[in-house]
Amino acid sequence: MTMNILSWNVNGLRARYNNGHLNWLQDENPDIFCLQEIKATEDQVKETLNGFDDYYSFYSSSTVTPGFSGVAIYSKIKPNKVVDSFGDGKYKEEGRILLAEFNDFILLNIYFPSGANSDKNIQAKMLHHKLMFYDRFLNLTESLSSSYEKVLICGDFNIAHKPLDLANPKKASKKPGFLQVERALIDRLIAQGYTDTFREFTQDPYHYTWWSNMYNLREKNIGMRLDHFFATCNLKDNIKSAYTRPEIMGSDHCPIGVEIQI
Repeated sequence: MTMNILSWNVNGLRARYNNGHLNWLQDENPDIFCLQEIKATEDQVKETLNGFDDYYSFYSSSTVTPGFSGVAIYSKIKPNKVVDSFGDGKYKEEGRILLAEFNDFILLNIYFPSGANSDKNIQAKMLHHKLMFYDRFLNLTESLSSSYEKVLICGDFNIAHKPLDLANPKKASKKPGFLQVERALIDRLIAQGYTDTFREFTQDPYHYTWWSNMYNLREKNIGMRLDHFFATCNLKDNIKSAYTRPEIMGSDHCPIGVEIQI
């Protein structure tokens, strides 16, 4: 069985639906799709969306800042279990995490903190929060990999890992999203036995998943690859393709996907 799994930071799920930006998703008909930054509660989503009745749906929304963050998983296969934290309730209130356990693998859908702000004092606090969030995430991924679980992780990581993952690495290296301390977090994940699925299929540059809305940067393809699918090595051979969908408009991010043989 080959499954098509998609991930997309929609930057407002209701807005994407109302503007017709989800029509392609209904046509694509993936087996599972994971969304970040839905910016809505489960009730608000269900009052708005139509056309996804074939899916089991799961949501985690922010209780700290309503209308901020939020993640969702839509799956044609019913998971055995879904939790909305790292397992200990930590960060549950931020609406950033959904962990779904299926028979053949564990799926993590995460919207990681950005760590960026125009105010330097606020940014320092946000970056600290991002690093602490990642530290808790990496504790979980290490535990899962050491238990030989098959794990697939997707979402908006808010980190570009390598210079070929963004248009202006020298300039970006001084800002959150490409700081060395952040890139080292992805190195830690890879050292635990996880692989960047997209880079298993291409080492070519100019593949980005996020573009600023300013200065027509998307049209010029001046962006960053901030959205990723990572898989444990024991699942790597099951990944038959990994891709980006920059032609899909609506959000400042584009969808990404993998085809996985189960």
